[in-house]
Amino acid sequence: MKDKNKVLGVIGGMGPLATQLFYKMMIENTQAHRDQEHINMVILNHATMPDRTQAIMDDELDDLLTRLTEDAETLEKSGADYIAIPCNTCHVLIDELQEKTSLPLVNMIKAAARQIEETHGKGARVGIMATDGTVKMGLYQKECEARGLVPIIPSPENQKRVMKIIYDGIKDGGPIDYDDFETVETEFRDQECDCVIMACTELSCFKEQYELSDYFVDAMEAMAKEAIVLCDKKLRRNDK
Repeated sequence: MKDKNKVLGVIGGMGPLATQLFYKMMIENTQAHRDQEHINMVILNHATMPDRTQAIMDDELDDLLTRLTEDAETLEKSGADYIAIPCNTCHVLIDELQEKTSLPLVNMIKAAARQIEETHGKGARVGIMATDGTVKMGLYQKECEARGLVPIIPSPENQKRVMKIIYDGIKDGGPIDYDDFETVETEFRDQECDCVIMACTELSCFKEQYELSDYFVDAMEAMAKEAIVLCDKKLRRNDK
């Protein structure tokens, strides 16, 4: 007899640390009292996926789309009902990928922007911390504007600091100069941002590591919560 519980498929490995954090978010945000009440998941840790920002900068997205499509097919054959991709930059291809799979994709960008609109209302000023690729393609800028939010991106100097945190710090495992982060934060606050989207899954890891406040909206956590609801589970309410 087929299990009636929904299955979430995950195209992960971008990066691996972010994928394990996404899995943790799914567990911690699901209202469950025993193993059997959690969500069945199939996690494909595709660590050798081409660098997404580099693919955007080089205008070479065809190979990336091919690999994502193959992974979606693998997850469909594995019994998944939905697919989540814990990688913001990959969402540059989410519409094209959706056309190539019958499984609904959980859109991280829409989930994060919707959460901000519900929390802060239209007209809110939203800082965006993301990779060069995500910023260049305007993924969050377009979604924020569509929802009546005002997107703010870092200055070129501070965008370099964001990339340093993502690539030299989280991905490479090197030391992180917290002063870099505070400099970026100061710029957003000086521009009267109501909140800042952590629009890179490595920055989700950074937020957890440094226990940042809710001023920093975790896009990956917003996607996790949406995936939980789509899989017919209830969200755990945290009092903290």
